[in-house]
Amino acid sequence: MYIIDAKNKSLGRVAAETAKNLTEKTSASYLPNVTPKTRVKVVNLSGAKINEKKLEQKIYKSHSGYPGNLKYTSLKKIMEKNPKMAFKRIVKGMLPKNKLLKKILKNLSVEL
Repeated sequence: MYIIDAKNKSLGRVAAETAKNLTEKTSASYLPNVTPKTRVKVVNLSGAKINEKKLEQKIYKSHSGYPGNLKYTSLKKIMEKNPKMAFKRIVKGMLPKNKLLKKILKNLSVEL
């Protein structure tokens, strides 16, 4: 189990380190088709550094599948609503998009 302290670190650097540890890319027994057993815990997420410009400019899109239903949400609104889910969404974007994605994300726990 890895414990990552996010205090006074950039949010993107913490997310990249988390994604690397979740996929076990640093271990000698890395296999891309096997679900990793490593658990990662991120603590002090509220103490992470986030640039004010990044909060305003970073936009996430979501679409329900119906015509004209594309919604835009800024990182600032997502962080205000639920910082844990925002961090998980950032890490999810750094992981490989395959059948193992949901299984890998279950090994991530976040504490404010």
